[in-house]
Amino acid sequence: MLYNRDLSWLGFNDRVLQEAECDRVPLYERMKFLAIFSSNLDEFFRVRYPAVLALSKLDKKTIKREYLLSKEEVTENIYDIINGQLARFGKVLHSEILPALQDSGVDFYYNRTIPEILHSEARTIFLSKILSFIQPVYLGGEDSGNFTPENGKLYFVVTLLDAEKDSVNHVVVNIPSDKLKRFFTLQEQEGKHQVVFLDDIIRENLPILFPRQQIESVYSIKFNRDAALTISDDFTANLLDKIEKKLSSRDWGNASRFLYQQGMPSHLQMYLASIFSLSVNEMFEGGRYHNLSDLFSFPVFDKSHLYESETPILYPKAAVEGDIFKIVSKQDVLLHLPYHSYTPVLTFFNQAAVDVDVTDIYITLYRVASESHIVNALISAAKNGKNVTAFIELKARFDEANNIKWSRVMKKAGVKLIYSNPSIKVHSKIGLIKRVSSGKRETYAILSTGNFNESTASFYTDHVLLTSNKKVCKEMQSLFKFLRKKKASADTATLKFDYLYVAQFNLVPDFEKLVRKEIDKAHEGKPALIRIKVNNLEEPYFINLLYEASKEGVKIEMLVRSICCLIPGKKPFSENITVKRIVDKYLEHTRLFIFGTDEEATVIMGSSDLMTRNLRKRIEVCIRLDARHCKQQILNYFSLQWQDNTKVRILQEDMSQIVAEVSATEHNAQNAIYSYLKAAYHD
Repeated sequence: MLYNRDLSWLGFNDRVLQEAECDRVPLYERMKFLAIFSSNLDEFFRVRYPAVLALSKLDKKTIKREYLLSKEEVTENIYDIINGQLARFGKVLHSEILPALQDSGVDFYYNRTIPEILHSEARTIFLSKILSFIQPVYLGGEDSGNFTPENGKLYFVVTLLDAEKDSVNHVVVNIPSDKLKRFFTLQEQEGKHQVVFLDDIIRENLPILFPRQQIESVYSIKFNRDAALTISDDFTANLLDKIEKKLSSRDWGNASRFLYQQGMPSHLQMYLASIFSLSVNEMFEGGRYHNLSDLFSFPVFDKSHLYESETPILYPKAAVEGDIFKIVSKQDVLLHLPYHSYTPVLTFFNQAAVDVDVTDIYITLYRVASESHIVNALISAAKNGKNVTAFIELKARFDEANNIKWSRVMKKAGVKLIYSNPSIKVHSKIGLIKRVSSGKRETYAILSTGNFNESTASFYTDHVLLTSNKKVCKEMQSLFKFLRKKKASADTATLKFDYLYVAQFNLVPDFEKLVRKEIDKAHEGKPALIRIKVNNLEEPYFINLLYEASKEGVKIEMLVRSICCLIPGKKPFSENITVKRIVDKYLEHTRLFIFGTDEEATVIMGSSDLMTRNLRKRIEVCIRLDARHCKQQILNYFSLQWQDNTKVRILQEDMSQIVAEVSATEHNAQNAIYSYLKAAYHD
């Protein structure tokens, strides 16, 4: 029995909303959680909602029977859940956030007209900074046939009465929030900061655009458009060019949601539906303002209303002494981000770029920073005469354009680029460096649970392993050799892995062996335990394998951040499974797999979630941690997270999520991990 993935994902977004509702979270952080909620919902309508609509049209016989709810129930629940969440969003914003801002000296004009005392300043901003970006389009006019509202862009629909011509016109006016800041701070009044929306400055000054016409109504609208990029399985065409062409049309794809301001009359809704070819299922009522993900950029006037910033721990301290390879030669280094500094990772690549003994650098890139230090290190290495090979994933959703930009820069610098096949993504995060020092060949490997991205490393929790283990490096070298052969397939490859677990090769069968080993232990009356931490759990085969283990008496503890299609605590098939979800100031992103108890446990980390796409359609890489100090760190790390009683929610049999019981002592996992690492693992 499986739970619907979309309903589960909405449950995760509900958990995000709960952080915005929590009065113990600092004020500006609550606003950020509202922004995350809004951004997530936009992505849902771009990525998942088109699939939901398509599924709802399929014949019942084509839907797998093991799912708990019918497609009709799923669609109905989606509407109910989202509507309920949006009502709570509005409630917390109006009844808690806005009054709290007032109390802290910030007058935020939300659903309020700009007062007359600020009109002159607002008009000056409109004329000097905004007007040049305004491009009105008269619907039904000669130019409107070429006009398609772009995905995620903000617009007004303005209805005009022309008394002289006795006519009614509907005009779309763009709100250039992609060109200008969304919030403007005007002159203080009575000691309070005055913050207004870009939208309202435009709304207030629309008469300047239409001087001889009467403005009858103004309503805000926004389109979400299907973000899917369908790349045919064509190995002869240039994948980069194909994706670039697809990207150019993504923002004008089929509408998946038309969001209109509450109160818009039905005749105007129907008119717009006709103009833009919308169906009823694609039309949703919203508030006065859209794209509230822009709350990320709300001006901060008092930093005490933010999370307390902790200085990342530099570990090992010798990483800044100029010889990272000497450190890794002595023992494996395991970093826990963002608690640990990202400096050793940057040092690893930066030093490789200038080290005269380094001959070769290999790396897989999935999502890189917009101004990536690591990619610049690769460029420097290539210019320094080193052989640099970068496997860059062009199909990283919403990062395709950034990856294409960097691929062109790297290619020009002499980096050898390998693009993925259209039919498979490379989601692994691995790198390999070869050196020849005093005639001796040395190899160093790096493997991460998250992207090689110094920006996200500051707020995503991830693990990074640096190792000189010869057997690990040899297996990684074999994998890179396979990846270089673009037309090679895992079905025909003869690669064998003992330390690495690679999707398409041994990851699934080896994980199954580890699960069955715990089942055998349960049969023998021995302690049997599986601990897993992932972002998403959806793959039916693996879920059923865990159900089997639970029925046989294996205790299973799972930390699942987002999608969870496994139903926990249900007799007879999952009563031994507990699933928890943690949402806190850092985004939980690590993937850990621990099979067994105590020192004999098999401890694995890597890039793979337990989704069909990860296990069946991607190249993912995980690694077994054999170094005792690394294993123990991960075991302690998981234990600290499992004990959380402040930010954890426990999934129930009906897939609701309840607050953990708080004992006499509060235990916040993220704070505890930072304290543990600071106390126990510094030089």
